[in-house]
Amino acid sequence: MQRQPAVAGQFYSGSEEKLRATLSQLIPDNTSPIPVKGIISPHAGYIYSGAIAGQLFGRVTIPGTVLIIGPNHHGAGEAAALYPDGEWLTPLGGSIINSRLNELLLQHGRYLRIDSIAHKSEHSLEVQLPFLQYLRPDVTISAICIGHGDFAPLRDIGHGIAAAIREFGEDVLIVASSDMTHYESADSALRKDEMALERALALDGKGLLEVCRSQKITMCGVVPATVMIEAAIQLGASKAELVAYGSSGDVTGDNRQVVGYAALTVS
Repeated sequence: MQRQPAVAGQFYSGSEEKLRATLSQLIPDNTSPIPVKGIISPHAGYIYSGAIAGQLFGRVTIPGTVLIIGPNHHGAGEAAALYPDGEWLTPLGGSIINSRLNELLLQHGRYLRIDSIAHKSEHSLEVQLPFLQYLRPDVTISAICIGHGDFAPLRDIGHGIAAAIREFGEDVLIVASSDMTHYESADSALRKDEMALERALALDGKGLLEVCRSQKITMCGVVPATVMIEAAIQLGASKAELVAYGSSGDVTGDNRQVVGYAALTVS
């Protein structure tokens, strides 16, 4: 199955030449990228969050296989949708779905279901791919689009992902796609996002989920982030680091209603 770009020309350039030029500006030269278990990366239009994502991707080693986990903004399809075998297209070309990792994810993930519908119009996973392709053109991927959920099943999904990666036997980077607080003042967004980031930096997936819900922190990818943290801990992660934080107000100059963006590594 071939997944066509849904937001090329909107969230990022639909021209290969222009997209490559944009990525070359967004990703700083780093001769010493480090291997990590997982990251949290923003997924807004590149004009808004691309520089923060670029700092993140330029800092980490991109292995041959990457698992991208994104939120389901549209509510379509399965609750925990694993994209079927095939390839994902962007203006930079196609990236093959890693069928062996997919098979292992299904084997170890009792909540995962093969489904392309949830992915059809979802931007949160797609916008991560050009960064990966630019830095590692031969990258293969698996992609999970996930909706809301309580902590227990999300922990189970994370543990299943970790078991699948262990059996896979090769390095896999887990990318959790998320923006932070939506449409509040920059001061309010920062205050709320600091509460969420404190839990993420403590590798406290349950606490991250709980604080976002109790404090009404509109971190759209809190579920993917929780799953990634739980998986990374099972894979031996012991620390997290905030690479960058900002908001749309930094770009537009309007701090009355912003969206927050954070970039974290988990290793």
